Amino acid sequence: MKIEVLGMGCPKCGILAERTGEALADAGLSVPVEKVQDLEKIMVYGVMVTPALVIDGTVKAAGRVPSKAEIIKWIGEAQS
Repeated sequence: MKIEVLGMGCPKCGILAERTGEALADAGLSVPVEKVQDLEKIMVYGVMVTPALVIDGTVKAAGRVPSKAEIIKWIGEAQS
């Protein structure tokens, strides 16, 4: 599983990375969360507003910080 937080380092990007780490811990998983700050890499995903969460190449949320419950749900779907 590959998890990326896209953003230029804003406070919301940090919150999303932290919340994603908590969701992974709650799910009993040890998966690194990659922070992507390179604008060209962010644009590859078509994301125009950050922060954004990408799981296995699919943008799950952009322009907002999803709840931990949402992130846990997406992680579970990615494992299926």
